[in-house]
Amino acid sequence: MARQLRPVGIEFVETAPVRLVFAREISASPGSVFHALAEDVPGWAEWFGAVTLARSADEGARREIRLKGGTRFLETVLVAKEAEVYAYRIDETNAPGARALVEEWRLTPAGTGTRVQWTFAADGSAVFRLALTFGRAGLGRAFRDAVTSLERRLASA
Repeated sequence: MARQLRPVGIEFVETAPVRLVFAREISASPGSVFHALAEDVPGWAEWFGAVTLARSADEGARREIRLKGGTRFLETVLVAKEAEVYAYRIDETNAPGARALVEEWRLTPAGTGTRVQWTFAADGSAVFRLALTFGRAGLGRAFRDAVTSLERRLASA
């Protein structure tokens, strides 16, 4: 059953009770990474292993995401600053225990490539927060695998 989450703003990335931050440098330019994140939303299913469906709605202001295992998200884009940051809030999900979620992808030039930083900011029940803390390694692995796959995809384009 889908539930509405608390509508938080971009500041939640800094104030959330649980903040998981992962970063990696890749050879693709910040502009091409931003395009893959913000403009080629359906492409997420090609490079982010957990994503089975991704589609834009409301002229790019919202997104629908489905993950392996059946988790679903309806999201609102909070920030889409070309080649710098792409962030969205999860408004509705079937994930148990979640109360507020924001994800931010920050892009910084690194030599001829990009430093990609993903912040997963969350609040929820004590069990949900504990599960995220214990799941940190798995989320980190999912991030590394996704960014590696994205780098390959962008290099072959």
